[in-house]
Amino acid sequence: MTLRIGFGWDQHHFKENGTLRLGGVFISDAPQLAGHSDGDAVLHALADAFLSAIGEQDIGYHFPPGDPRWKDAQSDIFVKFALDRLHENGYAPQQVDVTIIAQQPRLKDYLENIRESVAQLCNIPIRDVVIKAKSPEHMGSLGRGEGIQTLVFVSIRTIHDRESNHNG
Repeated sequence: MTLRIGFGWDQHHFKENGTLRLGGVFISDAPQLAGHSDGDAVLHALADAFLSAIGEQDIGYHFPPGDPRWKDAQSDIFVKFALDRLHENGYAPQQVDVTIIAQQPRLKDYLENIRESVAQLCNIPIRDVVIKAKSPEHMGSLGRGEGIQTLVFVSIRTIHDRESNHNG
């Protein structure tokens, strides 16, 4: 079995209206993140991490932000695209580790729902998904509550041992 690791990063500032969506979960007490799509910084970074793990360009390459087809698109389509690319290359997700950096909103009450949403989207056991929220302690633009930053590490594994298929 072959293991690979990928990393994704995303950051968006808040809009004046709309509802925040992180990891596919709506968070009612915070404004939406700005972006050409729905601005889901967790799913953007997750898709980038999967694409990184197989040596592909990020979602901005595959889904250009100026393309009207992706205006207000739900970000799970980007993750599904990345997962399809993994499977086409003989890989499947193994583990997901997400860190959300935000002064506001407080995400403690939403972390388990985000975890469940990401596990379901990736079709992996919930025990293999970790979602953490960290405060920038009032430092910089994130500390002033202007937006959210997300860091994601993933590990992927081969779907089957290709070597054993050639020995029989």
